[in-house]
Amino acid sequence: MSSPPSKASPHAPAASRGPSLAALRTSFPEGTIPVGIALLIAGIATYAFFIVGEKGVGGADEFRPLNSLWFATFALAPGFFLPLEQELGRAIGHRRATGQGGRPVVAKVGRLGLALGAAVVVTLLAGGSFLANEYFDDDWVMVAALIVAFASYAPAHLARGVCSGSGRFRPYAIIMGADGLVRLALCLILLVVGVEAVGAYAFAIAVSPLVGIAYVAYRGQLHTEPGPEASWKEVTPNLGWLLLGSVFAAGILNAGPVLTNLLAPDGVDDSGRTWDSQVSDFGKGVLLARIPLFMFQAVQAALLPRLSRLAASGDFVEFRAGLKRLFYLVIVVGVVGTVGALALGPFALEKVYDAKLEGTTLAILAAGSACYMLALALAQAVIALKGHKLVAIGWVSAGLALALGTWLGSDEVFRRVEIGLLISSVTAVFFFAAALRRRLDSGVRPDDASVLEAFTDMPFET
Repeated sequence: MSSPPSKASPHAPAASRGPSLAALRTSFPEGTIPVGIALLIAGIATYAFFIVGEKGVGGADEFRPLNSLWFATFALAPGFFLPLEQELGRAIGHRRATGQGGRPVVAKVGRLGLALGAAVVVTLLAGGSFLANEYFDDDWVMVAALIVAFASYAPAHLARGVCSGSGRFRPYAIIMGADGLVRLALCLILLVVGVEAVGAYAFAIAVSPLVGIAYVAYRGQLHTEPGPEASWKEVTPNLGWLLLGSVFAAGILNAGPVLTNLLAPDGVDDSGRTWDSQVSDFGKGVLLARIPLFMFQAVQAALLPRLSRLAASGDFVEFRAGLKRLFYLVIVVGVVGTVGALALGPFALEKVYDAKLEGTTLAILAAGSACYMLALALAQAVIALKGHKLVAIGWVSAGLALALGTWLGSDEVFRRVEIGLLISSVTAVFFFAAALRRRLDSGVRPDDASVLEAFTDMPFET
């Protein structure tokens, strides 16, 4: 490592004095630091929410509907709206580079988002009876909260697309970080006031993304300039593949608690523990197993765009070497996280959440999370190399593996879900590794648009 400039000899050549502060800053892709900070804030706020929420509603049994709402929301919203964010950011970024205003693009994608959101809301309403009876224990308030939450994240993703395409990554980070902080603040207020109604906490989840949007809009940071009329071809060249891949990727990430909620019977098990409390504990175990994924995602926001730009400049030797270092880091973090979950996971889970899960369960969840982390890194690299179709097919293949693994893996409720999650992530890793090798060997070069899509391809909000 170079010595800091302040310690360099005043007579040394400029090149030997180490990088300047300005050079160090420009070595990171635009937006890396604020987005990385926002990801960490959102992650910490998530863990705190599960503690505050359970205490507020009165216990693990009462928290189960909120647990179910949480994972259903983040299986749906990023899956359907993240592709719109990516395509909006790409289209605005292209217009920005050519000196054209992006307002017509925003209007076009906004109408598309409205239509997509309306279609999903109608579907949720049509399946409301099933959701209320089978998923939310006959609670229609939770169905309403799920619909409001889904609708709230539509403008959040569109606003983030405007910010990323315009190069305004501080407002992008504010929207992302404010979501977690506002949600936590609302729940703390409810706790202090003494509100125990689950519905109140549910709507705190549902409306939290709107505050950050309102703040950046009030500051004029969502402003776009008029420009030439936008065609559908301009805003949707990769939308179908992005949408297909994103729906499956977000679904797989949040499938564990959703499936256990659907598969777990009512009442108590042979040990006398209620299934409601076990489902809640499983959701907390999933969050605990994601700690390496939270940390890595913030780091990855810096690493992947930089690697993509190396490829864009034709430096494929350094690009391949950088990818190898990145993936070795993921493997090390994954192994450490899995061993740590096995050895210390039950203790940490009990101390943090007052929840109980076996070390084996936490280790399998951590292994699945580690494999998902590696799959996500590989998928982003493939997107940067314009492999949108391959990424979509890979996530669909992983979804099918999840279904088969859960169906055939075990007769025990939680174990079959754990096995399904692990198999699905392993399937994604192998598929994306093969796809990345294929793209590299074919000599595909990324461009600014594909780099931006890779940078924002994070179907992972919490």
